[in-house]
Amino acid sequence: MIRIANNLDKFTVLKFCKDTFSWGDYVDKVWDFWLSEGNLFLFEQEKPIGICHAFYSKDQVWIEGIRIDPSFRRQKIASKLINHAESLGKLKNTLFSFMLIDTKNLSSLSMAHSIGYDVSQTWNFYSLDPQRNSNYNIQFEKSLDTQRYPYYVRSWRWLPITGITLSQFYKQNKIVRSNTNEKNSIAILTDSEHFDKTLIVTLFSNSRNSVYEIISFLQNYGIENKYERIQILTKEKLPFFNLLNYRISFHLMKKSLS
Repeated sequence: MIRIANNLDKFTVLKFCKDTFSWGDYVDKVWDFWLSEGNLFLFEQEKPIGICHAFYSKDQVWIEGIRIDPSFRRQKIASKLINHAESLGKLKNTLFSFMLIDTKNLSSLSMAHSIGYDVSQTWNFYSLDPQRNSNYNIQFEKSLDTQRYPYYVRSWRWLPITGITLSQFYKQNKIVRSNTNEKNSIAILTDSEHFDKTLIVTLFSNSRNSVYEIISFLQNYGIENKYERIQILTKEKLPFFNLLNYRISFHLMKKSLS
């Protein structure tokens, strides 16, 4: 009943995904990418009625894109897809499984809790419009404590920071630091792999003033590098800033597979 999806499944799946959220869905934009990456699992019952994508890295599996045909919900299909992704992870000696769930999505949270997931952290999503801004003071970081900053966000996946990743970030000036009154704020910059001209920022905020410096830098960085969208993910609530908009909050769910 669970198999790897193929391109022939696309029309049927997108048909039951189109009204997932009030604004629609994004599966149509990432389907080809997930298909090429592999591990796009499909639940079939005479026809496709559910999907789930898994991304395996280092010692973890990131689970995303869980979609169930509304006519077949409340049949534990999502749980079966997730358990399938976990079982493959165990064969790869994966230690942990992660997923992201809207804090207001009580049904999905209940499902995740029922199969052993707990809330690890809560993150907030902000959008920031690029704008010419020269009023900032930042440095490009050349060292980072991975005990304090163990994860970064890449294409809405919370991934572990490795030595290879850090080396690339240092060379490309992708780690930004602002130090105000000896309180650092850190931002890690990545390009979206799914959406053009979209900058994704993992922000670790430690003071209001240092965050202002980084946000000002990001606005100008967006203009200079021709980004149309800046997406900021942070555990903190950010202060008011012109063209900065709070969007939604998510729970980072975690489960041990060992």
